[in-house]
Amino acid sequence: MTFRSGFAAIVGRPNVGKSTLLNQIIGRKVSIVADTPQSTRTQIRGVRTTADSQIVFLDTPGVHKPRTLLGERANERALATLAEVDVVCFVIDARAPIGPGDRFVAERANAAGTPIVLVCNKVDVATREQIASQLAASAAELGDFAAYVPLSGRTGDGVDALLAELVVRMPEGPQYYPADVVTDAPPTFLAAELVREQLLAQLRDELPHSITATTEEAEDRTTKSGEPLLALLVVVRVERDSQKGIVIGRNGSVIGAAATAARRELEALLGTRVHLETRVKVDPDWQRRAGALDRLGL
Repeated sequence: MTFRSGFAAIVGRPNVGKSTLLNQIIGRKVSIVADTPQSTRTQIRGVRTTADSQIVFLDTPGVHKPRTLLGERANERALATLAEVDVVCFVIDARAPIGPGDRFVAERANAAGTPIVLVCNKVDVATREQIASQLAASAAELGDFAAYVPLSGRTGDGVDALLAELVVRMPEGPQYYPADVVTDAPPTFLAAELVREQLLAQLRDELPHSITATTEEAEDRTTKSGEPLLALLVVVRVERDSQKGIVIGRNGSVIGAAATAARRELEALLGTRVHLETRVKVDPDWQRRAGALDRLGL
């Protein structure tokens, strides 16, 4: 039996549903989801393995007009993957008109010379007319694609058709990861991302791009009853003192609720007890300082 394996990049402008689609493909959360644009800041790898194939998916930051050094680096990461993968999944929103952001991504993707599958996402909330119009507009305005797949990353409708299109375009190759691996992201990364996701959900438009989170301490312990316990310290950074108060909330209500929700989700994902401590620090203009971004792995 021929085994096919390779890499697929999920690209598109912000808020088209790339992370939701990746989580649906993998069957569990490997990338945080938020209504806020540019919530994904790094490449997230998700791995889907079957009896005859393995696809390593890269969820990339949404390509946008950058306003900070962080935005510039996020764009560079997203666009750099286009020539390094076997297939590009170019995601658009079924309800939104084709815009400059879509055309910018399409131009870069076509220039890379990698086969591109056009993914028309969010069909569960779009009319048939919108979907048909979007597919026609994509063909007319964005270039030639190897395939066109309408789907819903939220419900999973159409995802099997996408996977079929991707598998046939993967070369024969080895199994890069064990069959039970769904992401190469370590628990420390997941913990920080889950805390950030919860804060984005609570704070909405107040200061989403000013927040970042990193896990700075991790220790394997045991409970009094002998159960394994993963102890983590997640540090949330903001850019100004006024933002620190917003993130902490009255009597620690905001950061406390975020940490509790993140801990419960992390325990479910890892299948182990977790002790999650959080701290909030001010790191002035961290988005605009190269040294700060380097230190944070961004």
